[in-house]
Amino acid sequence: MSRPSLEVADIFRAHGPAYRRDHAGHLSLGQLKAMSAIEACRTAELGGHVARCDDCQRLAVSYNSCRNRHCPKCQGSAAKVWLAERQADLLPAPYFHVVFTLPGEIAAIAFHNKAVVYDLLFKAAAETLRTIAADPKRLGARLGLIAVLHTWGSALTHHPHVHCIVPGGGLSPDGRRWIACRKGFFLPVRVLSRFFRRLFLEKLTALHAQGRLRFFGDLAALTKAQALAAYMAPLRRAEWVVYAKPPFGGPAAVLAYLARYTHRVAISSNRLVSLDDRVVRFRWKDYRRANPATGAVKMATMTLAPAEFIRRFLIHVLPSGFHRIRHYGLLAKGPNTVPLETLRALILERTPHPAAVHEATPEPSEPKAPSALVCPCGGVVRIIEVIGRGGAWCARPLAPLWCDSS
Repeated sequence: MSRPSLEVADIFRAHGPAYRRDHAGHLSLGQLKAMSAIEACRTAELGGHVARCDDCQRLAVSYNSCRNRHCPKCQGSAAKVWLAERQADLLPAPYFHVVFTLPGEIAAIAFHNKAVVYDLLFKAAAETLRTIAADPKRLGARLGLIAVLHTWGSALTHHPHVHCIVPGGGLSPDGRRWIACRKGFFLPVRVLSRFFRRLFLEKLTALHAQGRLRFFGDLAALTKAQALAAYMAPLRRAEWVVYAKPPFGGPAAVLAYLARYTHRVAISSNRLVSLDDRVVRFRWKDYRRANPATGAVKMATMTLAPAEFIRRFLIHVLPSGFHRIRHYGLLAKGPNTVPLETLRALILERTPHPAAVHEATPEPSEPKAPSALVCPCGGVVRIIEVIGRGGAWCARPLAPLWCDSS
């Protein structure tokens, strides 16, 4: 894929220094680190290497990536590594996609309590799925799931929600058989929504009683228990958004989805349209203009001042050490978990045509040795020099030169 003509890094390099100066003392260490990493990614500041083609003697200068988890350039390669590891974890069963979204009133509390409330969002979503699935009236089984946190909407607004990827079935209480859900149906969404609402509000109230929540600005009065109770009273009656999508088409579709969602950042460079001294323009999904008949969402162009674009991007920088991809239940890692080989065997026992399901499930692939770099002329490219961090490399006038900063 070709490199975008405009990148998020270009906006940070052009307007980041002024933003840091104007907001000195109001940016977290994590936000400052993310800004610096994105600005330096794939530049001489981080060092790199020089390679040469054995055939045509063409030279190539490649600079190192920052590996910051909020950098749009770095997450593509990180996602590929993660997906290669997850491929071996797939089960020969249909997978469902369930999304748990926080209401705007709770998102406002989460804005100043990110580590605490985001963690609660993960735990409440996972506990909701596992509790309802364990109910003998529903599925009566132990679930496993992968949960991925997203904190943004398409317009870079604060919109915390968790995407859960769940196999369509679970292990019986005695651990001896696999219980599959009904074809095309996982769990009732309304039941999930109301249980999630009650569980989340109960746990949020407990966090408040423990003094683990902070409130500022318009929410400062919520430090008092009575004020918080009054604030949450309407939320106990409102419908919370829990969305269950149709099952994936197969294991390949699960992997394709995970590739898009697990390592996504607030905005990719491909959505950027233009940048100048006054505005940044980017494409976004305007859900208010969705086609009521088909549900298709139209793309629109949003215009923001560079400082506002940077502000919106930085509110999605996660707290240091916070894990945005988590595994629960049967898919958790640990000494007491059920081996995946056991689960696969139990699933295939319950499948009318196990051979067909087995063929649709990708086999774990052996790790491959990294392939040699290839020059446009077809020759093998070999590294001939390493560039230190912040070091300069002077091109020798011996051969054509190109620079890889993608």
